[in-house]
Amino acid sequence: MDDRVKVFERAKELLLGHDMMGFADLWAVDGTMEFPFAPSGRPRLLEGREAVRAYVRDYTDHIDLRAVAHEVVHLTEDPGVLIVEFSMDAVAVGTGRPLRPGYVAVITVRDGEIASYRDYWNPLMLDEMSFGSEEGRTHG
Repeated sequence: MDDRVKVFERAKELLLGHDMMGFADLWAVDGTMEFPFAPSGRPRLLEGREAVRAYVRDYTDHIDLRAVAHEVVHLTEDPGVLIVEFSMDAVAVGTGRPLRPGYVAVITVRDGEIASYRDYWNPLMLDEMSFGSEEGRTHG
């Protein structure tokens, strides 16, 4: 199996297992995570594994990812880059409301680790998860 795909498969396994620290450990020490569509007040760039770790630390307090609902993997001509379109079946922890967040991720893998992860997610999902309120907001 292609290294890029192996890393993404492992990321899904960790997310579905609610192992956010394991998920963050997939990043290279100097790896980045970007959110080009992040709304005001939310981080747009995380630099380094420790920043990713701090950002995802309480993720499962807000969203319970349960299954991959849809997935399309695009292997690029660059042997380190993978583009993935996927959605997850999930539940907003604060409300019990079912969710189906969708993502397009551009992932660069270097030496079996994530060097760059650009996450094109829909920030409107925050309202459905209580992230819009102070008590539900996390600070990454």
